[in-house]
Amino acid sequence: MSYVILRFPEVRKKVSLGKTALYALMREGKFPKPIQLSKRAKGWIEADIDRWIEERIADSQEVA
Repeated sequence: MSYVILRFPEVRKKVSLGKTALYALMREGKFPKPIQLSKRAKGWIEADIDRWIEERIADSQEVA
């Protein structure tokens, strides 16, 4: 299996949310947590981010 790892700027651009909003969602357990890449670097698995986006789309279509 092949994984694509996104760093924070790429995640922000992909989900169109700011830094504060993303960290708040992570604290609330409503956004995928990053994985540790090295001692000072973290990243997100792109498939996890894509799944989160798909869930937001599905949630918004259920309400409409």
